[in-house]
Amino acid sequence: MKIAVVGTGYVGLVSGTCFAETGNDVICVDIDQSKVERLSNGQITIFEPGLEVLFKRNLKEGRLQFTTNLEEAIKDSLVIFLALPTPPGEDGSADLRYVLGVADHLGKIMTDYKVIVDKSTVPVGTADRVHAAIAANYKGEFDVVSNPEFLREGVAVDDFMKPDRVVIGAASQRAFEVMDELYAPYVRQGNPVMHMDTRSAELTKYAANSFLATKISFMNEIARLCELLGADVDMVRKGVGSDDRIGKRFLFPGIGYGGSCFPKDVKALVHSASEVNYDFKILKAVEDVNADQKKALLPKIDAHFDSISGKTVAMWGLAFKPNTDDIREAPALEMIDELVAKGAKVQVYDPEAMLNVKNTIQDKVIYADSSYDALHGADFLVIATEWPEFRTPDFDKIKASLKEMVIFDGRNLFELDSMKKHGFNYYSIGRKDIK
Repeated sequence: MKIAVVGTGYVGLVSGTCFAETGNDVICVDIDQSKVERLSNGQITIFEPGLEVLFKRNLKEGRLQFTTNLEEAIKDSLVIFLALPTPPGEDGSADLRYVLGVADHLGKIMTDYKVIVDKSTVPVGTADRVHAAIAANYKGEFDVVSNPEFLREGVAVDDFMKPDRVVIGAASQRAFEVMDELYAPYVRQGNPVMHMDTRSAELTKYAANSFLATKISFMNEIARLCELLGADVDMVRKGVGSDDRIGKRFLFPGIGYGGSCFPKDVKALVHSASEVNYDFKILKAVEDVNADQKKALLPKIDAHFDSISGKTVAMWGLAFKPNTDDIREAPALEMIDELVAKGAKVQVYDPEAMLNVKNTIQDKVIYADSSYDALHGADFLVIATEWPEFRTPDFDKIKASLKEMVIFDGRNLFELDSMKKHGFNYYSIGRKDIK
């Protein structure tokens, strides 16, 4: 099948590459000429485990191409995916200017039947607006489909190639048949392809992400209660997660969620609800809890030290989660702001995200060459992201480098008994502090 993907950000590049991997001819469109040139020359522009191998293979085989010319891209394509940014506005609403702008342009250049697919996360009713924008300039046949993505950064290739489910919202049998044919190679093991109307498909994505954000914030509230009541959140988590009605995933306490999806999607759903005069109280609470949780380690730091002014802080982890270089809404950045404002010097290390951080906050922090390099001359260690390489460190090296044997762990990487054995003052989330 011939496919065009408009937008080469995270979703667009992963989707385009994975569609090409099953034999489709994919042409990706972006307005950034330099980005298109880098991609055409084999330089991948995002970090995602497993993606580069597929990207280079399909580029070499000619199944994956890049262009800045939208008309050229859609000319022979049956399916056109819109994988464009939908950033949140100040009121939390999703900004649809890019999606609707491309839809307007499509209407002016389409000459035959196409299936236009909203792959971006968009509010309920967007498919109708895209349809209207195209129909204003094009009077032929076409369909608009809602096909939300459910890609987790760090495992997006596996999520795409072996999806739990594929959600397709459409208004015609013809569109359903085209989409079923396209996704058939990815659901051979029988995972469901769900047909529904476009509005239900659009809401499904927001509902899924908002529910997962709710699980995270709920468990972080339980963690705070554990600290006050003398319970251990790890024990509580295991007990709760063993109930198959609840499940084990998204129950790990920490310093809050971030990234490109959960914060934006919760805000957008709250805003969508407000537009129909519905007060989504639970999700408002989820946002409040998460905002507080990002700073959950700071009172512990303040309680341990009389003052951190003049102290040097080592920080492990900057990305909002491991196996990505994404720093959008990352808790580490909020902690850096607070620590620097209190007069501390911060030395940071992250396996993938440091360039993005440097482009964002410049020289506000010192960038180390390794996790151990970040410890040199530091008074204490803060762990903000649970990268695998941080899980089993050389504790003797940590002891030798830190001025004080103090660790503030925002991701509960280490066992309490181990920290006690090694002689650390150890503060984590929802567990007993070791002083």
